[in-house]
Amino acid sequence: MSITIRALLGACAVSALAIAASAETITIATVNNGDMIRMQGLTDDFTAKTGIDVEWVTLEENVLRQRVTTDITTKGGQFDIMTIGMYEAPIWGANGWLVALDDLSAEYDVEDILPAMRNGLSHDGTLYAAPFYGESSMVMYRTDLMEKAGLTMPEAPTWEFIREAAKAMTDRDHDINGICLRGKAGWGEGGAFITVLANSFGARWFDMDWRAQFDQPEWKEALTFFVGMMKESGPAGYATNGFNENLSLFQQGKCGMWIDATVAASFVTNPKESTVADKVGFALAPNHEGVDKRANWLWAWALAIPAGTKKEEAAKKFIEWATSKEYLALVASKEGWANVPPGTRKSLYENPEYAKIDFAQMTMKSILLADPQHCCVKPVPYVGIQFVAIPEFAGIATEVSQEFSAVYAGQQSVDEALAKAQALTTDAMEAAGY
Repeated sequence: MSITIRALLGACAVSALAIAASAETITIATVNNGDMIRMQGLTDDFTAKTGIDVEWVTLEENVLRQRVTTDITTKGGQFDIMTIGMYEAPIWGANGWLVALDDLSAEYDVEDILPAMRNGLSHDGTLYAAPFYGESSMVMYRTDLMEKAGLTMPEAPTWEFIREAAKAMTDRDHDINGICLRGKAGWGEGGAFITVLANSFGARWFDMDWRAQFDQPEWKEALTFFVGMMKESGPAGYATNGFNENLSLFQQGKCGMWIDATVAASFVTNPKESTVADKVGFALAPNHEGVDKRANWLWAWALAIPAGTKKEEAAKKFIEWATSKEYLALVASKEGWANVPPGTRKSLYENPEYAKIDFAQMTMKSILLADPQHCCVKPVPYVGIQFVAIPEFAGIATEVSQEFSAVYAGQQSVDEALAKAQALTTDAMEAAGY
């Protein structure tokens, strides 16, 4: 009898090992932003529900874009899910590089996703990426420093007011910069910020004949303004600061104002992470006096499945889990409603618990103000606000942003950078057949 029991126990152990060995593992490439880091910490919930393990490849924003673009264009097959955005999803979907998300479950409720996010991640009405969080951009500012400066932040400030306030709030002796903004090279880093600032000064990337516009006065005025303001009131080395670097500076109390992604609101107001959590106010992104266009963008970090993955079913299960109403409730149960990924679902903004959070309504106002069909004061032949939705843009804009960052670092003049931007953009667009 004992021999039989031992044999049975042995057989059970072998079969348990076989099940463990056959457990499916999906590999996900993502960006090193706070909401994604939090998602990784909650992945055990997904594995417990599905038996699917997750392997994470977490990368800095510019590196992530480079890695996933290389992988998708070469059919490298390194990832089962990629974190991409509104620039890549429609283009890659049109190319047949992504799995269509047109068969998500009824419980998932795709109609609950905000139209701005759904449309931006679709091609010809087909969704190719599910938004993990959605954002626009807005002003985050220190209420105590604004009061100390004797100023009141309007709900809809101008750039001229922002520059004046930044000067008044700057206190070099106490390591406080009046304003912290992105200067880091990369089309989605400093490139995104200077593009929306330029939009608000009346500039555009291309005219209706796809001719580069960096030789126009609006671009010179915008770039000169930005460099002057940052010289007066910005942190040293801002040429290498992106989203994460400025978030850290703001949380440490070293910035009077920060204009960036609305998603940052939960991090700057989180007392566990921010030394100024109880002293933060919010306003719409600025416009230039006399120009009816605000410097706000529209973006979603979203999860997409590369075509050719052998784990499509498991990948879809993860996407449904990570971008669901239930995931938002899971984060709320652990971290509070203020820390759920924002900007994706209508039901979140209808939730009274969420609606009473300081930044919720300003985030929604900012998202609703952003119009990718009409980015600029003058007519343009493209869709997109902080990007131009053509395949060539990422390469061109990365080079342009490098020229601008060289200005911020004091390595060349505004005129030199704009002349180089004009030449390289013209050459690239001619080579691409525009």
